[in-house]
Amino acid sequence: MKLFDITWAGLHNLWYTPLLVLVLFVLIYKFYWLYSAVKQLVNPRWRNKLLRGFSPTRLIMRTLLFTIAFLFLFLALLQPQWDKHEEKIVQETRDLFIALDVSRSMLATDNMPDRLSFAKEKIRSLVHALGSDRVGLILFSGSTFVQCPLTSDYGAFMMFLDGVDVETISSGTTAIDQAIRKALEVFKQMPGRKHKLLVLLTDGEDFSRNLTDIKQRATNEGMSIFALGVGTPEGAPIPLYDQQRKQIGHQHDEQGKVVISKLNEPLLAQLAADSGGAYVCTTHDDRDVQTIARKVAQIEKEKIEDKTVTCMQEQYSYFVGVSFIALLIEWLL
Repeated sequence: MKLFDITWAGLHNLWYTPLLVLVLFVLIYKFYWLYSAVKQLVNPRWRNKLLRGFSPTRLIMRTLLFTIAFLFLFLALLQPQWDKHEEKIVQETRDLFIALDVSRSMLATDNMPDRLSFAKEKIRSLVHALGSDRVGLILFSGSTFVQCPLTSDYGAFMMFLDGVDVETISSGTTAIDQAIRKALEVFKQMPGRKHKLLVLLTDGEDFSRNLTDIKQRATNEGMSIFALGVGTPEGAPIPLYDQQRKQIGHQHDEQGKVVISKLNEPLLAQLAADSGGAYVCTTHDDRDVQTIARKVAQIEKEKIEDKTVTCMQEQYSYFVGVSFIALLIEWLL
């Protein structure tokens, strides 16, 4: 808000207004009570002899100075600003893509209510644990696409994440190499990035055609891959649903046996180790997420841009100064 060519940036402190009104009321009431008491108890002819040092004028001045002091302290709380100046801000961050497996095996229920919902909760916790890093979301199964580009707007990221549900589930199988390739393609559009970070959330049931080569390319281009294993080594059957999202059975193989989807920890652990990242099996608390966040925090932030912003200078010191002078004069009186 701008008033009298002054920008008031602290209008949220207006809730102190009742306190200011109360203080001013007490000061005025105190002046009125003292003046009335003296006027009623002491005849004006004897006032100077009986009440040495008492002066109505001095009482008025002291009350006025107290009022000015508290008023200017209140104005200082409203953060008065004027005189624009330019300030250069150096923005530093880490860029991290989170790749979420949306293949049919993510409907298995060895993580409740199912692997996909469980993984989404882990992503929410991870994003909050990362702090100020830029994050993006990649969805992958047999094919891959960027669900959310790199952003520091976590609210927008969560909206994209919320859009991932069972309707997003692909009928295809999992191809981890496609997720890594997509992340490398996006990072290639940002030349000069020294650190490229990718977090995979998958059960590790992989049908990649070229995982070894794409893993080597990721290592050569400086990508660190962190993997969160979703599911359990014992596994669970993959449910099948009709168009009304009612379960109608489980997926069977060519021999008619129920398919049991199991967490492939060795593949994910090797993938993470070869790229200089880390593998963590998901837990029912946030220890897994905190471990990944600590690993990521050890990686140096990079400057993304120098940004020049126009700022108003804080001028509250003038108002505090007036308040101090008023109180000093009141004390001398």
